[in-house]
Order: sequence, then C-alpha cells, then structure tokens
Amino acid sequence: MFDLSSVDLLDAFTRELELCKVKKDEHVVVLAEPDSRGDYVAAAFGAAKSLGAHVISATVPGGSAAPMDSTHTGAGPGLRSVLDDTAAQDLLKSADLVVDLTQEGFIHAPVQQEILKAGTRIIFVCDAPDVLIRNLPQAGDKERVLQGAGLLERSETMRVTSGSGTDLSVQLKGSHPEFQVGFADDPGRWDHWPSTMVMCWPEFSDGQLVLAEGDILLPFKEYVRDPVTLHIADGHIEKISGGAEAKLLETFFDDAGDQWGRSLSHMGWGLMKTADWFATALYGKSDLMGMDARAFAGNFLWSTGPHPVLGRESYAHVDIAMRGCTVSVDGTDVVVDGRLVER
Repeated sequence: MFDLSSVDLLDAFTRELELCKVKKDEHVVVLAEPDSRGDYVAAAFGAAKSLGAHVISATVPGGSAAPMDSTHTGAGPGLRSVLDDTAAQDLLKSADLVVDLTQEGFIHAPVQQEILKAGTRIIFVCDAPDVLIRNLPQAGDKERVLQGAGLLERSETMRVTSGSGTDLSVQLKGSHPEFQVGFADDPGRWDHWPSTMVMCWPEFSDGQLVLAEGDILLPFKEYVRDPVTLHIADGHIEKISGGAEAKLLETFFDDAGDQWGRSLSHMGWGLMKTADWFATALYGKSDLMGMDARAFAGNFLWSTGPHPVLGRESYAHVDIAMRGCTVSVDGTDVVVDGRLVER
C-alpha cells in the first residue's frame, strides 16, 4: 500500500509557508532533532523548495536543558545543542525563516531573541498532523489578534470572572500585549502553528482564580476533576485549596524549588475557532503540545513562571486553560461565559 498521508502534509506545510510569506530565493532552515517527525521534515523541506526558496535541513543532537521532562510542554529553554553552539546559532541567524520542528522549541530561551533580532522569522511546529491541518490559520486571523492586542495596549484593567467564583483584577500598564496567529510573516517574528490568541505580561493582579471541572492543566495535560481555588496577591499565588489537582499544583511548585514558580506570567484569551477542547483527552501526551486547549476560542489562559518583561527566568511554567469565564478589558467584554464576543 502507498502512504498518502505525506501528500496532505505537503499541502498543509506549503499553505503555512505561504502565510509565512516565503518568497523565491529566500533562505529557509528546517531545524530538527533526532526525535522530530521525519514526515514533517520532508514536508517542510518540500514546501520551501516548491516556493522557490533555498532550503537546508539541519538536525542537531536531542535533549533538553530543563530539569524535568519538558518534551512538548513549552516549559524548557530549548536544546542545549543549539544553546551552546554558536555555529548552529549563526546558521539560524542567517536564515530568512526557520521552521522549528524540535520537540521543545526555544520559546523561553534568550538565544531565540538574539536570532529574532537578526531579522529571522521562526515558526514552531510540533502538534499531531490532523491537529495542524484542522487548525491551519487563515490570513484574516491576524487582523483579529491585532484588534485584541490593541485593546490591551490602550487599556488599564482586565477583569476575569466566572460562575465558579473566579474574580481577578489585572493591571495592564506596562504589560506588553502580544499575540500568536499561527504564522510568522514579519521580520524578527516568532509564532506557533497552530495558535490564535491574545496575551499580555502583567506585573500586578489580585483576586482569586477558581478552576472548574474540565479546565485543563498544562504541561500535565490533565483535566481538572475537583474545583481548585488559587488566591492571588500582587501577581503571586498565595494559597491553593481544593482537591487532587490542588495537591498536584502545590507539589509541583514545592518540588520545582523555583522562586518564580508561583508568580503569574502571561495571560489572555483564545481566538482559535477550529480548536477542539477534547483533543487533550483523545491523543497520547507525547503527541501534543496542547495548543487546542491553549488557543481555544473563548478560553482564558494564564500561566506561571517565566516573565521576560520583568527578567524572570523560570522552568516552573504552568499553563492553565479555563472555560466559562467572562473577560472584560476596561469594561469591554471580549469573552462572555466562555464565548468569544465578535466585533
């Protein structure tokens, strides 16, 4: 029998690289490690070549520098083989676009910022094939995320509430609003396929977050079974109470021994309408990064640990995706009871 799945992947990667504005004679580097999917490497290579780009496939030694199994979590700094190798860094800096197919990427690594400052675009890809294809971005998604980021930029306060008891007030001044749209089309741009979300990096937030049954804990890739209440003061988790998942979070933060582990990091809301909340339950944990949960349209996503705006480097990175919340920015509702408000 013939394996025709690669045909679908080639088509999807070609459309993705077109959104990344790959042009004839640009230089594309496909970055992989030994555990990266070979069919992704082939599809990215073929897509870049079909668009007339000069393409190089580079495979670096695997392994993560994080003090935990960070594969597909977004918690680690990236591959030590790149972090410690100036030749590898120079290769990436010389590219117009890097298609990052490593298991962890370089999301929180300072070296990634150095690469981006050279003008390189980076698109990170590591979810399952049907997740990528189902959530293939559209060009119009960028206008939607820019509207959300612009609202955050010109506002002072974000308030998050829910019927479960969440009531959090967030100060937006100096919070550096950002977005992910699923493609990297501007020089010096990093993005993640799939993803469509708006976020910011606030310093101060106060109130409480109440996790309801069915909310999702990442990187554990587990659904909340019993309500968890987190008391927040000055952007720091002061107390956690509740059932089994409360104990899980307490133990994680204690074991991490990280001074920033209980400090809130980025927060925002998802806009990816094709996302499937139940993907976390339908795939093996090693198959997913978990972007369906993180970018689900109408969710509220918040995290702990690293905070580049405040210079906090941390591996105790937890993303928590919540449904059923109302998110209001300076009195303007962007999400109501877990449903995205369209404008």
